[in-house]
Amino acid sequence: MAISAREDGNEPEGNHAHESEKKDGGRGRHARERSDTGAWRGIREFVVIIVIALIISAFVRAFLVQAFYVPSSSMELTLVPNDRIVASRITTRIAGVDRGEVLVFRDPGGWLPEPGPAPEGVRGAVNSVLTFIGLLPSDSGSDLVKRVIGIGGDTIACCDTDGRIVLNGVPLDESYIQGPTDQVRFDVVVPPDSMFVMGDNRGDSRDSRYHLDVDGGAVPVSAAVGRAMLVVWPFENFGVLSIPSIFANRAIDAGS
Repeated sequence: MAISAREDGNEPEGNHAHESEKKDGGRGRHARERSDTGAWRGIREFVVIIVIALIISAFVRAFLVQAFYVPSSSMELTLVPNDRIVASRITTRIAGVDRGEVLVFRDPGGWLPEPGPAPEGVRGAVNSVLTFIGLLPSDSGSDLVKRVIGIGGDTIACCDTDGRIVLNGVPLDESYIQGPTDQVRFDVVVPPDSMFVMGDNRGDSRDSRYHLDVDGGAVPVSAAVGRAMLVVWPFENFGVLSIPSIFANRAIDAGS
């Protein structure tokens, strides 16, 4: 007597193969889904990390430190063209401005020519983004870097018989300057909340001496961006921008 395959418990080979394909297909689909989910999770995490890093970088630039590009020779030999410097915003915000500092400040009006056209298109957008987050030094055409010679209440005169700047009755022996300093004669009192600034390259610096018709050449402290602390590039020029010891003379404070 013939016995059916169902009755003796055996199933056709075709059924086994079909069932195996169904099971394997299910495992493969779930594996692909897990792989896709893991990939998207990794991409999301990467994007979140980048966004957080950009926010931190922008915060640091806005409130702590910022990089700047030196375009001119007005601060030679302390700074030379193409130097990249780092300015501390937090120092200026907390401690204000002091004599002898190398300071980055915004054009108070009429000190700089109109900046040239900024790069356009993709290049311009990339430069703007990288500058905003601090990966490129600022080169906006509206910032200057000079040394603070006097602050509010100080009397500054040019010059004594030896051609030296006289600050509150104290002649300054400025070993860091280049060239003579007596191109313009003046005797001014710095207004409150202001500063009198000069370039270290005295023969090639359009500084407070050349703007005496407005507040005696003084720049409002509110225009200060930050104290220049370091030269970071090129590497051979790396160094700290310290305050010359002459400004620690107590007679300067006493005479203010």
